[in-house]
Amino acid sequence: MISSVAGRRGLPDASSEHRRGVALGATAYGLWGVFPLYWTLLGSAGALETLAHRMVWSLVVVFAVLWWLRRGTVFATVRAVLASRRRLGLLALAAVLIALNWGGYIWGVTNGRVVETALGYFTGPLVSVLIGVLLLGERLRAGQWVAVGLGTVAVAVLAVGYGQVPWVALLLAFSFSTYGLVKKLAGVPAVESVGIETAISLVPALAYICLLEASGSGTFFSLGVGHALLLAGGGLVSTLPLLAFGGAAVRIPLSVIGLLQYLAPVLQFAFGVLVFQEQMPPERWLGFAIVWLGLIVLTVDGMRASRTPRALEAPEPT
Repeated sequence: MISSVAGRRGLPDASSEHRRGVALGATAYGLWGVFPLYWTLLGSAGALETLAHRMVWSLVVVFAVLWWLRRGTVFATVRAVLASRRRLGLLALAAVLIALNWGGYIWGVTNGRVVETALGYFTGPLVSVLIGVLLLGERLRAGQWVAVGLGTVAVAVLAVGYGQVPWVALLLAFSFSTYGLVKKLAGVPAVESVGIETAISLVPALAYICLLEASGSGTFFSLGVGHALLLAGGGLVSTLPLLAFGGAAVRIPLSVIGLLQYLAPVLQFAFGVLVFQEQMPPERWLGFAIVWLGLIVLTVDGMRASRTPRALEAPEPT
């Protein structure tokens, strides 16, 4: 009855909002999943130059979005952040962490390690659980301990398979998980937060671009209009999934987002193996299989915990 009344009044009902949220979430993670195809087109620029342009043009896109939305609270939010050393410091740290994440990802993709970047985003949820224990003092359930243990074993197996510690995967997993924690502690709305982070990164990114161009090492003006448009387009392809994710986060439960997040590394892994034809010896397959098993355990444990009525949960010891 309520949904039909809402429909007659032109208000979105819960089911339509849920479907819209799922579509936005799938769009966000789907775009993140096909990123390897885009960044490989910029291999001639190198990871650092591509990262610098990504930072600069992301800020342009964010400002354009804020202007289009005409959000009256934007300047109030920015002033509040600038007045708070804690929030500004947290967003500065977030800017460093996302730069490490973006830079590591671009380097991995442009250096033939797409499969390892997928591993980084597969292990991200396991690292988030570990961070909850080490930094927030959270107490893990048995299923979460099993998942973290499987993740640790998988890294050891993959280290043998790669002949070295898979540092690209670990960099991506730890930087993005820590980034999520810092963003949560900052408590700044999504679009404004991204805008402030990219504004913080603007000066070093722009300085690096100018240094490259002045020394003749830059590629923005030397490799044609198509290459320049690809570098500038990095801001758009970086910002669109963030906006889609923000729209999904307010419409669907975190449990659904938790399931959708695996779409990105699945696509990345498929591109690495099927499109870029990266080598997958048996020990790497074994390592990935252990990671996937850990994620299954973590997902099932999370779903069961979310369905447990609070009244039936055991009280914490005093």
